[in-house]
Amino acid sequence: MFYLYTVNKEQVAQVLNDIATLLDLKGENPFKSRAYVNAARALESLNESLEKVFAPGTEEHIKGIGESIHQKIVEMMATGRLAYYDDLKASVPEGLVAMLAIPGLGSKKIKALHDALGITTIEQLEKACQEGKIAVLTGFGEKTQANILQGIEFRRQYSSRHLLIDALVAAEPILERLRVHPDVIRCGIAGSLRRSKEVVGDVDFLASSKHPAGIIEHFTKLPGVASVIAKGETKASVTLDGGIQADLRVVSDAEYPYALAYFTGSKEHNIVMRQRAIQRGLRLNEYGLFRSDVETRDPKLLVVCRTEDEIFQNLDLACIPPELREDKGEFAAAEKNELPRLIEWTDLKGSLHNHSTWSDGHATLHEIAAYVQGLGCAYWGITDHSLSQFQASGLAPARLREQIIEIRQINEEFAVEGTLFRFIGGTEVDIRLDGKLDYDDDLLAQLDIVVASVHSGFQQSEEEMTRRIIRAVENPYVHIVGHLTGRLLLEREPYKVNQHAVIDACAANGTWIELNCNPYRFDMDWRLWHYAKDKGVKCVISCDAHRNENAGFLRLGVGVARKGWLEKRDVINTLPYDALMTELKRKRARAGLLLN
Repeated sequence: MFYLYTVNKEQVAQVLNDIATLLDLKGENPFKSRAYVNAARALESLNESLEKVFAPGTEEHIKGIGESIHQKIVEMMATGRLAYYDDLKASVPEGLVAMLAIPGLGSKKIKALHDALGITTIEQLEKACQEGKIAVLTGFGEKTQANILQGIEFRRQYSSRHLLIDALVAAEPILERLRVHPDVIRCGIAGSLRRSKEVVGDVDFLASSKHPAGIIEHFTKLPGVASVIAKGETKASVTLDGGIQADLRVVSDAEYPYALAYFTGSKEHNIVMRQRAIQRGLRLNEYGLFRSDVETRDPKLLVVCRTEDEIFQNLDLACIPPELREDKGEFAAAEKNELPRLIEWTDLKGSLHNHSTWSDGHATLHEIAAYVQGLGCAYWGITDHSLSQFQASGLAPARLREQIIEIRQINEEFAVEGTLFRFIGGTEVDIRLDGKLDYDDDLLAQLDIVVASVHSGFQQSEEEMTRRIIRAVENPYVHIVGHLTGRLLLEREPYKVNQHAVIDACAANGTWIELNCNPYRFDMDWRLWHYAKDKGVKCVISCDAHRNENAGFLRLGVGVARKGWLEKRDVINTLPYDALMTELKRKRARAGLLLN
């Protein structure tokens, strides 16, 4: 959807891409839809303001955007809407657009199904697959039919789940508006979002006030609330823009700490907390901690706790950070006061896995440098794709050598200017089916950093995939294994790989593992970092940035790293530049490969 009065480059580009998809679904001339895709790409690389380039009557045009599309953008800038887009959406059955969410089903296949069988809904598509009508169509077959059924089930399973970033983007503006309400004493986010789960079901808000009804009324009318599901005196449920359900509960300020702990969860964590209370002759619930051997809300029996910390203290525990509240060892550590001092967002010095316009990124090296320096980063890895990723403009060896020269020249300019920031030149090299890498060792030896990743051959057996990745781990020029399982949350299941075996191989070879904090990945999974940490394997929190604004993913990655019990010392890119460069050379030095 295109939003009134909030016109920005990304939203306009999204409308143009949506138009291209709708044209494909209608079977229009492919050159027409391609023109919109090209226009979106041209817009994404625009450095000037939209207001200047697309003001009514302007004669300035961007290369790649023709007159017709230019005028459509002018209309969007002037009115916040585009009549052509609205009419086009109305002409395409909603079910066809919904089918695009099924993995592996693109606009051309959807149109073919519509033309051949008149399918307009996912339900009709599922029935046709079950009756074997898809397999007999030209260009489909039994395997495609089975994949479609699997994709439908996958989408159904995750239909009510949402990415962490989507929940945060929806929740944070609402939280800020609640905070400034004069009747709100304290407020915050609870639930799985507070615990930094990679996927959440809904958003839980909690507030304290002496006038709950007014807060509830205010909440249900806030910008970003699409509809009201239920509304009472002290709680309300709404649907936010984007389809996420959000619940607000308003309690007294005395109840707030207990309610915050209870609604943060997890369910498994809360069960243990209640059991600990019972063992001490107490009762713990969302209303308080009570001196009682039965469930009660009697204020005379209340153990007064002004904060969550005091609740934990009364149960003989150190305060457990929200991210660790999963009943995965936090109680044993808290009893002994051995909880880790978890990594903070401000501990990171930069990201080591990122892309530029040399491959499929959207910013030049100079644009990246200016942006991330503004964020306070000390360094930034440039690891563009290798040759096999032709669809991502992967670099041939000669091109990579050219990039190495440019990065060195830019760093020399920084040194002359007295700028402390540095690029770290490298590659995200493909791990081929047999475990060999996309570049020869002599080329890899010229790079500061090498990230090795799987981007193809996802159907290999677990044994084959594990052997493939371990071969790359053992290469002395590889520093980091990128996005270990290849998963795309809510879109693609991970390929089969023995992650514990890979972790063991990394421990034996001094290879690091990435926590890729692209919101669709968060890969390696937080549940495995405790094991990796115990094995001495270092983590690299990288945002896999393709746009400058993707640098913000680092904040999310730190939240997920905290779930994995990671401390500052466990994460390699918390090191200052000189110390990091020393560590990058260490693996090659161990293998006797360090170049002078």
